Amino acid sequence: MDNSNNMSYQAGQAKGQAQEKGNQMMDKASNAAQSAKESMQQAGQQVQEKAQGAVDAVKNATGNK
Repeated sequence: MDNSNNMSYQAGQAKGQAQEKGNQMMDKASNAAQSAKESMQQAGQQVQEKAQGAVDAVKNATGNK
């Protein structure tokens, strides 16, 4: 392999590695976003359950069904 072919090969390798790193970073960002979305959904569910519990407690306290 002469020098110019070797440099082209190394440039290709570097480009491939950079693309792979970029893909890994995008995957990590996507996973973090999905995780945050799931956490928010769980928090929303808990808030709904607590609100329903408060409504039920008021109904019980006032004798309303």
